[in-house]
Parts: sequence; C-alpha cells; structure tokens
Amino acid sequence: MLYQQIARNKRKTYVVFAIFFALLGLIGWVVGKLFFNNALSGIVIALAITLFYAFTIYFQSTSVVMQMNRAQPIKNVEQAPDLWHIVEDLSLVAHVPQPDIYIIDDPSPNAFATGRDPQHAAVAVTSGLYQLMDREELEGVLGHEISHIRNYDIRVSTISVALSSAIIFISSMLGNMYRWGWLFGGGGNNDRDNSRNGNILQIVLYIVGLLFAIIGPIIATIVRLAISRNREYLADASGVELTRNPQGLINALKKLEQVTQPMQHVDDASAALYITDPQKGKHSLQQLFDTHPPLADRIQRLERM
Repeated sequence: MLYQQIARNKRKTYVVFAIFFALLGLIGWVVGKLFFNNALSGIVIALAITLFYAFTIYFQSTSVVMQMNRAQPIKNVEQAPDLWHIVEDLSLVAHVPQPDIYIIDDPSPNAFATGRDPQHAAVAVTSGLYQLMDREELEGVLGHEISHIRNYDIRVSTISVALSSAIIFISSMLGNMYRWGWLFGGGGNNDRDNSRNGNILQIVLYIVGLLFAIIGPIIATIVRLAISRNREYLADASGVELTRNPQGLINALKKLEQVTQPMQHVDDASAALYITDPQKGKHSLQQLFDTHPPLADRIQRLERM
C-alpha cells in the first residue's frame, strides 16, 4: 500500500504538469489573441512564465517556500535540541537523509514539509507548535511530516505551489492587460476585420479573458486540490509507523483542533502544505476547497489503530 502510494505520487507529478501546462497554454492563447493578435505569442509568454516559476521553485523549493513563509533555519542542535534530536531519530527510522529544520516565529501551532525529494527536503514548525506540544506530541507531528518526505508527497506539493504561484501571477497580469487593452482599443487588435463575425469573436475573447482574470485564484486553488486528501491519512498512518505511538499524534491533533487563532503571515500558494489549515477557515468557502480532511476524522482513524 505504502509503496504503491509513493509510485502514484511520482506519476501524479507528471499528470499535474501536463494538465496545468495545457490550461496555462489556453490562457496564453486568449492573451495572445486579445492583446497581440497572435495566439502563439501569448502561449509562449504564459508557458515561459510558468517554466520560470516551476524550475525556480522545483530546484530551490526549500529556500523559496521558507522565504514565502518567513521561516528561519535551525543551524545547530543547541538552538532547539528537542526538535533537532526528534528529526534526527525519525529520519534514521524512515531511512531518509535528515531534512533541514526551520522555525516560523508565529504563535499559532502548525508545521509542514517541503522539497523536491528526500535528498532535498526540509521541515518547518511554528514557535507556537514547539511551545505547545510535549515531546511525545512533537514526535507525532514530525513523524507525519517526515512521512510526507518519505512518501514523495512533497514533490507533488512543491509543483502545486509552483503552478499555483504562476497562475496567480498570470491572472494578475491578465487583469492589468485587460484594463489596458480595454482603454486603448484592444492592444493590437485595431486591424481586425470589422465584420460581424470578427466583432462577435472579439466580444467572446474579452469575456473569456475577463473570466480568466477573475477566476485565476480559484484555478490556483484547484491546483492545490491536486494534492489528494488521502495523502494526509497516509501520512498519519506512516507517521505512527515511524514513532510506534499513535497516541502522540492523536494528542497533537486534538490540541490543534482546539486552536482557532490563524497564523499571522501565510502565503496562499503554500497554505496547503501545513498539517492543518493555517488560515483557520478565514474564507467562507474554505471547506469546499479544503485540501485536508477534518481533524476529527483523522483522530478517529488513528484511534481505531
């Protein structure tokens, strides 16, 4: 089961790439037709921006994601001895290289893992989590996160963050170009045939372009939903396998369930990486687009173990 999930996560990487490069190509086609009267130009621009984001975040995922979330590295064991030793021990049990360790100065308890593979991985915990959890509970949380590393969940997550960031940027750019094109007559479409069919096509393109500009953040959320909820259940089970102590993670999740304080600074593109919703349902439609199963369901599954 575990190794099948790892293989599925690796294949999912390429599926996510293919689907969303195609989607971004479509957005680029609309941009090209609207503002350059050349679909190919828009496609090239959209894919170039996406490639830049994808390769930058993929090959520098740890530093980029940590900067996005204002995390600071733990460089030696003296800075956080309990945290350091727990990560060191669990990495040995999981047979993965010890990931880099980061602290986020935030009172809301949370944690996440990131990286492109186990050889280039990192874990981060908030200062609130480090202070709230006892050693047993901290082991449960870190076992969960190191399981994400061992299961290659972090690769899919990293690519989702990259594509999400690219879509948000392109949507913002499209919105600005739309306003500019509307004011200045379509940005290069002045020579378009004024026939009825040409006018209808232009109106349709403007509507589609406006829709893409508006729903870009929603599309970005759908990218994050490419990360299956099942990976959280799997990481919970895998984490218990590492610690041999389900009660540690159960107690940790129960404490997290009681927290209502959102994190102070959360990057939207990487919010899905955290062990629990860092925004604490700030959005009215949060549950509709939630990438994590409810904590109560996760606790029940662990209690049955």
